[in-house]
Amino acid sequence: MSYTIKSIEKLLKAKRIGDTDYTIRWLLTDSRSLSFATETLFFALQTKRNDGKKFIPDLYARGVRNFVISLESAQEFTLDQYPEANFLLVSDVLLALQRLAELHREEFRIPIIGITGSNGKTIVKEWLYQLLSPNETITRSPRSYNSQIGVPLSVWQLDAQSTLGIFEAGISKVEEMRSLHHIIKPTIGILTNIGGAHQENFFSSQEKCMEKLTLFKNCDVLIYNGDDQLISNCVSKSMLAAREIAWSQKDMDRPLYISDIEKSDAYTIIKYRYLGMENQYQIPFIDDASIENSLNCLAACLYLMLSAEDIAERMAKLEPIAMRLEVKEGINGCLLINDSYTSDLASLDIALDFLHRRGLQSRQNCTLILSDILESGQSTSTLYRHVSQLVRRRGVARMIGVGRDISSSSHQFDRINARFFTTVDELIDAIHRRDVVLNNEIILLKGARQFHFDQLAELIELKVHETILEINLEALVDNLNYFKEKIKPSTKVMCMVKASAYGAGAVEIAKTLQDRRVDYLAVAVADEGAELRKEGITSSIIIMNPEKSAFKTMIANVLEPEVYSFDLLEALIHEVEKEGITNFPIHLKLDTGMHRLGFLPEEIDLLIERLQRQKAVIPKSVFSHFVGSDTPSLDEFTRKQIAVFDALSTKIQEAFDHKIIRHLCNTAAVERFSEAQYDMVRLGIGLYGIRSIDNSFINHVCTLKTTILQIHNLKAGETVGYGRKGVLTQNSKIAVLPIGYADGLARAVGNGNAKCLVNGQLAPYIGNICMDVCMIDVTGVECKAGDTVIIFGEQLPITQLSECIGTIPYEILTSISSRVKRVYFQG
Repeated sequence: MSYTIKSIEKLLKAKRIGDTDYTIRWLLTDSRSLSFATETLFFALQTKRNDGKKFIPDLYARGVRNFVISLESAQEFTLDQYPEANFLLVSDVLLALQRLAELHREEFRIPIIGITGSNGKTIVKEWLYQLLSPNETITRSPRSYNSQIGVPLSVWQLDAQSTLGIFEAGISKVEEMRSLHHIIKPTIGILTNIGGAHQENFFSSQEKCMEKLTLFKNCDVLIYNGDDQLISNCVSKSMLAAREIAWSQKDMDRPLYISDIEKSDAYTIIKYRYLGMENQYQIPFIDDASIENSLNCLAACLYLMLSAEDIAERMAKLEPIAMRLEVKEGINGCLLINDSYTSDLASLDIALDFLHRRGLQSRQNCTLILSDILESGQSTSTLYRHVSQLVRRRGVARMIGVGRDISSSSHQFDRINARFFTTVDELIDAIHRRDVVLNNEIILLKGARQFHFDQLAELIELKVHETILEINLEALVDNLNYFKEKIKPSTKVMCMVKASAYGAGAVEIAKTLQDRRVDYLAVAVADEGAELRKEGITSSIIIMNPEKSAFKTMIANVLEPEVYSFDLLEALIHEVEKEGITNFPIHLKLDTGMHRLGFLPEEIDLLIERLQRQKAVIPKSVFSHFVGSDTPSLDEFTRKQIAVFDALSTKIQEAFDHKIIRHLCNTAAVERFSEAQYDMVRLGIGLYGIRSIDNSFINHVCTLKTTILQIHNLKAGETVGYGRKGVLTQNSKIAVLPIGYADGLARAVGNGNAKCLVNGQLAPYIGNICMDVCMIDVTGVECKAGDTVIIFGEQLPITQLSECIGTIPYEILTSISSRVKRVYFQG
């Protein structure tokens, strides 16, 4: 569907500058995701950290002609500067975006499912898509687009072919759900559950639940777990007019009664009664969360009159939801982005955007392997014409199509380097025969589930080790935003990516942070910085521990060194002068009490005098380190450090005409000493999810997992491992894992000092940790060879492991060996 710019002007009651006619099909809030310029309407959103209007000149140069800006920005944009543009002036740009989506929603008289809750929203949405798409043309939220910005962008995708909409709604504080309700206006509501997420912004769990229920005002039906007392009580208090399908395992009088749940090793059988009829279905999962998610889906399918036979057939074929783009190391120097779980135009555009950005950063060619897009509601010709346009605009160097429909539309891709195969088996055979060569490129796999691209991913993925460290890039960004909300909009952010980004892998972390426009990255030594430059990182990089032997590397790669002594300063000045360079940026470190590195207070006058007598280097920032900003008992000393730093840094600034950045706050100080923000803050362990002030978690970034190699049944009195340290006091089941101290699993966890997680149950380490393997006691735990074992992660926080062995999370994270494969996820 499309709107004229004139009609949007009227819908928004906006004041318009410009009179050129345009048709609008695409809404844009992130300038990096531009695809169809002339049909795009850009909303110049203003946030705490950014102002969208600053991207207008670049977007105009790239062909965008229609912009929504605030009234107060009107004088900054004239038709003299932008003669072909239209500017819609509104009082609030975000409200305008939401209002436009709301008015668009009113054009549709179709069932709309709205889903909210603390967990499971995306899985329920995607499973409903799998269950209902054979009968419906569904428009749904791309990935987890459930925010104040994501929801309107999702609802905007409704078009004339849509027969059903499924949209997520997420909130983090009170009063947010009201606007999402107006945009989605669900006819069917699903409340998944109420957990601890964002609880800090609500007085109680009840307040949060009542806020979420706001989404379902005027719903025809509300689906929820009737056994959840909190939700049931809140539903009663909310006085919603909706019919309730409150499923229950306890109350036989509920509309949907779950009479039995039978778990086996690989699947679960669920028996239910609905409207007096007994039926059952099977799902290929055994965890409680999947069972609960399937029950919410069951209730929705029953309400939409899907037959019990169809429900049973389709439930048995449910596939796991990869809610994140998987970034993995591939064969022959390739990087693999695996999104072989969904296939539609909206998710294709998001995945191509991600591919394009990674290609720019790594300077590698981009290859798309794409299957037929099924059930799009468009004709084959129209669909693949749009796909071809998306592929060209995202700079894809090569495309490989898999499927009969896309192959029959090969003429649509005549301007692209493209090959086509009818089945994935044909493509795999061509790769084996080297008729298709994959070498030193970024490969995006984007396929409908029926095409089984998992076989292709298995072929392309580099296999190096059965132990992996998963890094959730979305969680990393969420942690970054968590701290950004605690600082002033003008305060800059430096992010620590030293020590291979605390074990997470510096390159992918740096790319993600650069994409989020952080002001500085920090590494320990010059070689780390040079590696980032080689991988396409252009952000400013500070070297925290510069070595004299690496001055040439720093100069060649534009890496900015910390300077903490006269000896280092003189050597650097000498080297820079030899290169004929002036004003090479440096960062002055002051010793305000740490007594590790830095210029002492009595040296500041001499430091200023020396800097003023030369032109080779120029102080870009001045900083110091807190001794114990995370320790309340040291608060008095911390305040003394702040006072010393304030005096010394002020003195240095007064000696120079240019602005010198001052920074003192580390992760803990951002939360505890906001008055010491100055011009920039430094984020370290907090970026990776750990609040150092109390070892609690914000969002888990890293999960270390492995697999069971073998299981032994041993008798009491037997011993396990080197030195016979693991003595069995009873008949036991012992599992062997392919992870040892060479992978970073500390020997201190052995002999029962710590536990890992196997299928949701804790299992202690037994015996000594070996170099490459370890043993755990899984007596009483349902498990088999090949099952996943969590060493640490969201369900087993790394802080529990560190406390067990008397260390800190930093040491565990940075000890993870480079031979452990890193797998990155992007939400």
